[in-house]
Amino acid sequence: MAEPGIVFDQVWKKFKRGEMYDSLRDLIPAVTRRLLSRGQPADALQQREFWALRDVGFEVRPGEALGIIGANGAGKSTTLKILNRILRPTRGHVEVRGRAGALIEISAGFHQDLTGRENVFLQGAIMGMRKEEIVRKFDEIVEFAGIAEFIDTPVKRYSSGMNARLGFAIAAHLDPDVLIIDEVLSVGDLSFQNRAFGRIQDLVRSGIPVVIVSHQLDRVAALCTKAILLSRGTVAHEGTAGECIAQYVMSTEQHAGAADESAPARIEEVRLLDELPLASGSRLRYVVRGRIRDDVEPRYDPFHVRIRSADMGHVIFETTGQNCGLDWPGPGEFECEVELQLNAPPGIYTLETAVFDGRLVYETSTGPALHLQVVEGPVFSGQVQMNARMRLAGGDVAPARRNGQRVVAVLP
Repeated sequence: MAEPGIVFDQVWKKFKRGEMYDSLRDLIPAVTRRLLSRGQPADALQQREFWALRDVGFEVRPGEALGIIGANGAGKSTTLKILNRILRPTRGHVEVRGRAGALIEISAGFHQDLTGRENVFLQGAIMGMRKEEIVRKFDEIVEFAGIAEFIDTPVKRYSSGMNARLGFAIAAHLDPDVLIIDEVLSVGDLSFQNRAFGRIQDLVRSGIPVVIVSHQLDRVAALCTKAILLSRGTVAHEGTAGECIAQYVMSTEQHAGAADESAPARIEEVRLLDELPLASGSRLRYVVRGRIRDDVEPRYDPFHVRIRSADMGHVIFETTGQNCGLDWPGPGEFECEVELQLNAPPGIYTLETAVFDGRLVYETSTGPALHLQVVEGPVFSGQVQMNARMRLAGGDVAPARRNGQRVVAVLP
């Protein structure tokens, strides 16, 4: 097995919350505490100190892409800064083998009075590229950024999108031994985002070790071979990207109603009948099981379903059993099979269940949730999978297959 390109071994990192002394009365005790603490272990917490990372460890080998996810303040940025040697760990060992390419704050280092051309050479030199290498890659960088007509204009005249595109193009053409990516998968307009994503995919497939930190969970799922979920500086879960994303989504949701015995109806179980992941445009089947109290009026609908994008939190679909023509199931236990067509782009989604009060128009209780990974099906662009079918009238065209889908030709 190949040696890991990135080693992050039992890393701890502590910080001190900011202190300001505006009088000798405050300064003298603080200096005294520091002098007295010099004999204590370096990793012992002192007053106002806290652990940003606690015993975090992972390895990334050639051909692996590790996704790091978590809420704000979980320790992701501290991990990146340690990987990039901006910070040193308080305890533990970190090793990054070879030249590291970092797609982090990609336009922050531009000199505003220099032209785009001059900034390409400046940034390339800062990132460790030789002049001959920059010259060889210059045309490719400019073409990728899509700003050829403005390349000799000072970057202070650029829009924020132009700055981002040029910065990404420079960083993404470094050909590093190790790649570290932080929240750069949403730069520029939609067209450039797709190109940037494709470029990162190419770098991942080239076999170099990659670390990706992002809140765009669908991108993490598509790019990463494994992942870790950070929570308050510790590794809360590690495994596949889908497993960690599901844990992350579950940790941010509240489902208090399922165990409420006083609820008029409650959902006790939601069980998938199909294996994940599912292709965009395919059908999802699941079973809802629960119980309705004996004294409940038939205005309650226990088959309220909602699909939410885990990445953005937006509800993309919602309906009830009444809308689907279901009759009132009556008191006692019930079980219902539901089928949905996942006409959604690839990504991570949450299937939420609830009991709905049709008269007061609100949810009386929530039930269990499922977490779904939708992968690419028939290729399309946009927000909705329309499952296009085409028939060719005339011409001697034999049936063919493209992306696993049969292309139907109707012959005369």
